[in-house]
Amino acid sequence: MSIISILENACKRDASDIHLTYGSPVIYRIQGSLVTVNADILTEETLKEYAYTLLRRAGLFNNGEKIENVKEIDFSFDLDAINRFRVNIFRQRGYYSIAARVIPTNIPNWGTLGLPDSAKDFAQLKKGLVLVTGPTGSGKSTTLASLLNIINEQHSSHIITLEDPIEFLHRNKKSIVNQREVGKDSDSFKDGLRAAMRQDPDVILVGEMRDFETIQTAITAAETGHLVFATLHTVSAAKTIDRIIDVFPPDQQNQIRIQLADTLRGVLAQQLVPTVDKRRTVAVELLKVNTAVKNLIREGKNFQIQSILETGSKQGMCTMVQSLRNLLYDGMISEPIFNEYYQSE
Repeated sequence: MSIISILENACKRDASDIHLTYGSPVIYRIQGSLVTVNADILTEETLKEYAYTLLRRAGLFNNGEKIENVKEIDFSFDLDAINRFRVNIFRQRGYYSIAARVIPTNIPNWGTLGLPDSAKDFAQLKKGLVLVTGPTGSGKSTTLASLLNIINEQHSSHIITLEDPIEFLHRNKKSIVNQREVGKDSDSFKDGLRAAMRQDPDVILVGEMRDFETIQTAITAAETGHLVFATLHTVSAAKTIDRIIDVFPPDQQNQIRIQLADTLRGVLAQQLVPTVDKRRTVAVELLKVNTAVKNLIREGKNFQIQSILETGSKQGMCTMVQSLRNLLYDGMISEPIFNEYYQSE
């Protein structure tokens, strides 16, 4: 089976990820579970051929480069007009492995994502920092793409994205969208974000805030009148705020609390949970920053944010547990699944 056939078949089977590893068969991740596709064992030569084909299709190996020089690399590419993939090729025990994620070509409509309508309000903001958080594979990129698409359809804005790699492709509608890939168009998120500040942006997407310099620059961008979206791998609003502050040296943390209190507009934490029909749906925690939240951030009392979430339904807020409970009451998830994810909170 060719690598192209493997990718095409993954799309037909509604797989989210493809795993190709030496000594193992082709494996897809379908609705969160790993599924063996066939009994054929992948050899070293087959994997090298697959890796080389993907690199050439992505336009990265057109000048006689040697596959042996690649130890790990991220990229994305279009298979055809319908199917797009994010790919990571890496070495393990001296052999090549490939992990590929299927990226829908069409940006999903907000109403199909199962997210609260109140979170859609973030697309109407003119400035500030909005964080979409959750574990890997929880749909953060999809949520952000949908929010940017709303802005693109409704507002005349200059949108700059910094991604690693570029996933969803945005076409200019009412807005201008410039998408920059870290490693290809910019050396780092930090450098790309600094450059974006000189490119007359209205909206900036930072694919991932990995270090305190990137976080500091993102907060500064939000302070100076830009709307900044970013992601973190945190599972709750309070832990997200703690993570940002903890990145900084102790002597800078008080200043960051003040800046974050003034700039943060909201946190949408999400995770995908198994449904009774063996699919997956999203459970969320949604924080909208009001005066009370600002004061708690300034005072370093982030642990009290939970009580505001629990009583903030009229402002569109909810806790992860409330979201899980709603899914249980609606018959979308089972009681064992509710208990499993409830206990992890």
